[in-house]
Amino acid sequence: MKKEDLIKINNYLWEIPQSFRKDMRVPGRVYATEKMLSQILLDRSLEQLVNLTTLPLIMKYVLAMPDIHEGYGAPIGGVGATLMPEGAISPGFCGYDINCGVRLLKTFLKEEEIKSKIDNLAEEIFKTIPSGLGKGGGFKLEDRKMDQVLEEGMVFLKKEGYASSKDLEHCESYGRLEMADAAKVSFLAKARGKDQLGTLGSGNHFLEIQKVDFLDDKELAENLGLKEGDITILIHTGSRGLGHQVATDYLKNFLRAMGRYKIDIPDKELACVPFNSPEGRSYFSAMAAAANFAWSNRQIITYFIRQTWKKFFKTDKLPELVYDVAHNIIKIEKHSFPEEREVLVHRKGATRAFPAGHEELPEDYKKIGQPVIIPGSMGTSSYVLIGQPSAMTEAFGSSCHGSGRQMSRHEAVKKASGKEIKETLKASGVIIKTNSISSLSEEAPYAYKDIEEIIEVISQTGIAKKVVRLKPLAVIKG
Repeated sequence: MKKEDLIKINNYLWEIPQSFRKDMRVPGRVYATEKMLSQILLDRSLEQLVNLTTLPLIMKYVLAMPDIHEGYGAPIGGVGATLMPEGAISPGFCGYDINCGVRLLKTFLKEEEIKSKIDNLAEEIFKTIPSGLGKGGGFKLEDRKMDQVLEEGMVFLKKEGYASSKDLEHCESYGRLEMADAAKVSFLAKARGKDQLGTLGSGNHFLEIQKVDFLDDKELAENLGLKEGDITILIHTGSRGLGHQVATDYLKNFLRAMGRYKIDIPDKELACVPFNSPEGRSYFSAMAAAANFAWSNRQIITYFIRQTWKKFFKTDKLPELVYDVAHNIIKIEKHSFPEEREVLVHRKGATRAFPAGHEELPEDYKKIGQPVIIPGSMGTSSYVLIGQPSAMTEAFGSSCHGSGRQMSRHEAVKKASGKEIKETLKASGVIIKTNSISSLSEEAPYAYKDIEEIIEVISQTGIAKKVVRLKPLAVIKG
């Protein structure tokens, strides 16, 4: 694909017309500046976006968020909706790390109160929360409790004393998708997740101690309980090996089933079936269970952080949850075309961004809109925004989810060693704690797009409004 193939709608939005390829059912749209578009065209992400337009009963258009990059089947940063109940459901358009997501905690400490203790605090959290590829922890689930976590998510953790009512209210979907069915999750998937609650994992997953560096909207920031200089904690992880296995299991299943439904798609990595088929409903129930596991994972990490905080600072004033959002998920929602229809929204590397007044938001956020948490790359700023009405009318209630890779891990490793990355970050005032120094180069800031440019696109398009900027002080990596 060439730039000339796209139609410029405005300075931040481009369209791939339906006429670009004969099998397209709807257009594709790309949120990007002209400069960003040139970089996006270097990989296969827009070809993958076009493939998404061929899914059965895909509605209106498919979207590429400004952090888009090539993924498995669907690009990371892709959003689309299929018509319920016969529309397609595709594991490749959800992702392997089901409900990879982020949650933001606010503390009641200022930077000056923590500055001399930051290294020791980061070390304590690093020792408490297992991180790394395949790494398990001390929080092991017996079979019955595993099924309860899968089906009830954070509701079960509240019963067990690991979550509060406020934790549930400040979590997307209140930390539970109700159509989850543990029986649809394979024995192997459960075995892989058995000891992974409360663990970070590897790759781009992280835990950061940050400070509120800048207020873009003081009033909205106060509504979120955030003030300049406040210390915050950002947690980025998902459903670990359990979610990966769910995706693997159902991709194989769907590849075998597509012929029965006479579905022909250009890329087998986008294997799909109708939602209301037995296979489609089984996957949705398993995906929902994995999403519940991911919310529970981030909640147990939160519980561990609170325990560490209590011990380290000798205080009962513990970090509180601002909000928790999912990145890789499929949800049943209502959107207008222009009449309101029930659709299956696929978000892969994208964040929900509902505006003020939406019925799914908790009471204290209904008046302002949903917090949209967008982390930067390791060592760069993260942002908190608030969903705006344009997100609903233009983007299926969605925003981007991060800065997005611009360089493969293989390329990034060639550019600098992990030791060099650690020293560079230390010089800029960011402490790193990791089990693998060598792997830091895979996640170096230069491997990712400029978070400032990404946020500017989302802000200028009216999808979400900037509220605060967060600066990292310490990063914990797998």
